[in-house]
Amino acid sequence: MENPLHVGFIHWIIVLPLIGAAINFLLGPSIQRRMGKGAIGLIGCGVVLAGFAISVWAFFQMIALDPEHRFMLDDLWTWMNIGGMKLDIAFWLDPLSMVMTLIVTGVGGVIHIYSTGYMHDEDSFWRFFGWLNLFTFSMLVLVLGDNLWLMFVGWEGVGLCSFALIGFWHKVLANTTAGNKAFIVNRVGDWAFVIALYTLFWGLSAVGHPTLVTREVAQWSHLLAGRPGYLGLPLVSFVTLLMFIGATGKSAQIPLYVWLPDAMAGPTPVSALIHAATMVTAGIYMACRLNFLFSMAPDTMLVVATIGSLTAFFAATIGVAQNDIKKVLAYSTVSQLGYMFTAVGVGAYAAGVFHLMTHAFFKACLFLGSGSVIHAMGGEQDMRKMGGLRRHMPITFWTFLAATLAICGFPPFSGFMSKDEILLQAFAHGHPLIWALTYGAAGLTAFYMFRQVYMTFFGEFRGTHEQEHHLHESPPSMSMVLVILGVLSVVGGFLMLPGFVADFKPFEHFLEPVFSSEFTRRVAEVQISHGTELAFSALAMAMAFAGWFVADLMYRREVLSPERFSSLFNGEAYRIVLNKYYIDEIYQAVIVNPYLVFCRVTAWFDANIIDGVVNLTAAIVVLLSWFTGLFDAWIVDGLVNLTSNVTLDFGARVRRLQTGSINGYLYAILAGVMFILLVRAMLRV
Repeated sequence: MENPLHVGFIHWIIVLPLIGAAINFLLGPSIQRRMGKGAIGLIGCGVVLAGFAISVWAFFQMIALDPEHRFMLDDLWTWMNIGGMKLDIAFWLDPLSMVMTLIVTGVGGVIHIYSTGYMHDEDSFWRFFGWLNLFTFSMLVLVLGDNLWLMFVGWEGVGLCSFALIGFWHKVLANTTAGNKAFIVNRVGDWAFVIALYTLFWGLSAVGHPTLVTREVAQWSHLLAGRPGYLGLPLVSFVTLLMFIGATGKSAQIPLYVWLPDAMAGPTPVSALIHAATMVTAGIYMACRLNFLFSMAPDTMLVVATIGSLTAFFAATIGVAQNDIKKVLAYSTVSQLGYMFTAVGVGAYAAGVFHLMTHAFFKACLFLGSGSVIHAMGGEQDMRKMGGLRRHMPITFWTFLAATLAICGFPPFSGFMSKDEILLQAFAHGHPLIWALTYGAAGLTAFYMFRQVYMTFFGEFRGTHEQEHHLHESPPSMSMVLVILGVLSVVGGFLMLPGFVADFKPFEHFLEPVFSSEFTRRVAEVQISHGTELAFSALAMAMAFAGWFVADLMYRREVLSPERFSSLFNGEAYRIVLNKYYIDEIYQAVIVNPYLVFCRVTAWFDANIIDGVVNLTAAIVVLLSWFTGLFDAWIVDGLVNLTSNVTLDFGARVRRLQTGSINGYLYAILAGVMFILLVRAMLRV
């Protein structure tokens, strides 16, 4: 990798949200009490938008550089130097992290603005913006970290912030339970990710290059080719599989996707931030950042593509039956993330990142649009109690519709440019089954998204009279954000047009330096004719139109009732899908309940056996102490006292010999001398 341009401003993109979080946490209550919520909103939004402004400035500086030298480094200080591994607190800006930074600060910034209106009645306004700023800071550390350990700091940071924000309304048990679930499920993936980092460092140390600095790992990773790892796997395959397990946690793929739908318990801006700009994109970013490693492990890439396509189809089937307006979008996110992993798995990294970007636009618009609906409905989220809202909320309706057309892949909306590229790449790289799964998911996506549009915005209003009386468009702080994201949902895809339209692909060209390793180029190389692109785009559009047509028949024209439709596929099958295949119940029965039983058994063992042994030992010690006390009092003290008494008595008797008369002493001495002389004389005889 080329030598980077050393700059001193990148860290300010990260530091500003941290400053905002610190101000809100430390001074927020006082500021809110004295200056009002407007001051809190100004601080919370201002630091992120300032970071976005610096990011835009950095972007223009970057594109002014030669395409092969678009790398910037902001090295602050040495972090650790242990066992030959030297890591700095340093931030790396290249085309990939540039894209991610613009998404995090740009989309995240407008979500912050939206939050000022949506959360205006919240008493803990300062606390919400403190966590929101900290969430943004953590994600920026993740994408800008110069080394993998610094990436992991941000990786854990977004996990902590998601826990706090999902359970933000902590007085409701369901909300805190959802936050706990997200935190615990992610710990499973994070455990695998940590093992991968240690193993990678061990492998690089064995070849003489102990490092976890990302660009240095890229430089020396080719030395790991063919080295044995564990469980009969090559070292690179073992490491990348563990990293992918970590990604399935953060980016909600099978089998660790179960936390994301429950994360809807948090405020809607949190849902938008998690789904569009921060946490769930972390796994995609990590895989694309380490593309040189994944490209060296074809077995891992096949696993990634298979899990991604299965997740895309599986989550889409669940989405068709959900009635909660946010749950539909949650399963939609799981499905769309599956598309991104499919792209990574087939080697189309740029297509995956492009879909990540367009998804940020239309999914943020959809979530914030749903928040606008919930706001107008007084907190109601059941689509069966909505209907006809387009007459009362025209801005929300049209922006929601634009984002729906984008996610469904209708031309010329952004999703058509990005998702269809993934479908094409999957087939072109020789994965027809994976293409079939993602192709089927595209039709299901169009169905459940237009089902949502028709149930929410068309027909007659099905809520209460009081709800209907209070229906209104959201305030400008919310509606203008929807307009911005709606426009991006329409035009965001023009950065990478299909080949049969034009060879205008500045997004792909911009990312080329990141995906320039020999192994990555080898897996990415595939020749696709314009005719093939046109044919596959036509197939994708046909599937999208089919999904829309069925939804239109059922939920707008009402020619085919949902009940009759579900009966065609067996009513029991519908109930299974409605209940999300009972995956949560299976996890509860197979994992959670046995674990709780194990915990109760170990708690009983601890309380009755361990504590019993400890308490028995304590009782024995007390008893021995009592006996030793008696021995000390009666035997030891008795002997000591006897000795002292004898000594005193003997001393008292001997003391009488001390008369003080010198004549008496002389007579005694004389008697003694005479006695000695007498004894000696007798011995001689």
